[in-house]
Amino acid sequence: MPGPLNGYRVLDLTTVISGPLATMILADQGADVIKVETPIGGDYVRGAGFGENQFTATFLNNNRNKRAITLDLKSETGREILLKLAATADVFIQNFRPGVVERLGIGEREIRAVAPNIIYTSISGFGEKGPWSHKPVYDPIVQAITGLTTIQAGSDEERPRLVRTILPDKLTGVTTAQAVTAALASRERTGQGQHVRVSMLDAIIAFLWSSDMGGQTYVDKEVSVQRAATFIDLIYETKDDYISVSAMANKQWQALCKAVGHPEWLDDARFKTPALRDRYANERLELTQSALRHKTAAAWLSILDAAGVPCAPVLNRKEMIEHPQVIASEIIVETEHPHAGKLRQARPAARFDKTPTEIRRGAPLLGEHNEDILIELGYSSEDLKELIKQGVISG
Repeated sequence: MPGPLNGYRVLDLTTVISGPLATMILADQGADVIKVETPIGGDYVRGAGFGENQFTATFLNNNRNKRAITLDLKSETGREILLKLAATADVFIQNFRPGVVERLGIGEREIRAVAPNIIYTSISGFGEKGPWSHKPVYDPIVQAITGLTTIQAGSDEERPRLVRTILPDKLTGVTTAQAVTAALASRERTGQGQHVRVSMLDAIIAFLWSSDMGGQTYVDKEVSVQRAATFIDLIYETKDDYISVSAMANKQWQALCKAVGHPEWLDDARFKTPALRDRYANERLELTQSALRHKTAAAWLSILDAAGVPCAPVLNRKEMIEHPQVIASEIIVETEHPHAGKLRQARPAARFDKTPTEIRRGAPLLGEHNEDILIELGYSSEDLKELIKQGVISG
């Protein structure tokens, strides 16, 4: 069975991470995603980071299940081909800085002229208006301006810290993929396309508000300086390694006290309720840490698990891949790429029992499907030779 988005076509004019991840999610779910790149160089991440045989790992991990075509969009012929492609598409998605698509002649007005009901999608750093709308942006910049670095520090008074993964880029990609499918669902009901706009600033502020902006939620009752409930992470040292333990509910706290051999903590007035345990979080966690130092990680994990206390080993990347739960869930898969060789990747996260997703093809070479796509549009072999000669597509 094909994926749930089988039959939809997506034109992907995005580069780097946020846009390519969004369109890969759509491709994994069955959409025919056509990646449009410049004839020389293509997507920046083709040449960024660790790679083998013309492919970097970053490009492979954000562009599978796509077809690729090269077009010089600064040429009239290149724009004409793109408009012909747009007329066959359901979704057009780009992450140029605001104003660039209009200068190229591929803005919403031009695309909608040939595809009236298309879902036109724009990804940006800071949105399309405002004093920072035209600034170049990268993940650390968004982490800084959204307050994420301060949240990661634990307190407004501590030195800000970056999250050590490009969370804004990737979360923007996930947000965009969901928004595109919502717009497609709306079009099924109304028959109307629309313009979907997502900025990295939008995505991260909305993400943070779910759990980290409580002190700014009540109007006129804001907390001027936000401090952490605790500066102690829920990562504990044992006799030989690290583990994570989290006892939130009363039942779990009671089980933890007994499991670590300190039932007297149950009578401590500071820890009687979840609210009090939050208030005295530093004291509670320090006591927990002192108790956990005296046995090995494996011993504690066995004891705590048997007691019903949520716990886990702290794994590095290689250990995560080999963990029994990850193996049982079949999250990591190995495939053979025709050019890059044997690859290990995470399968699509969402699982559909009626329309399962699959890795149909690996990430494409630059312009790998020029001939196939242009022939679908009615171009002949002679036309292709002329387009290569003119530099409109790569040879």
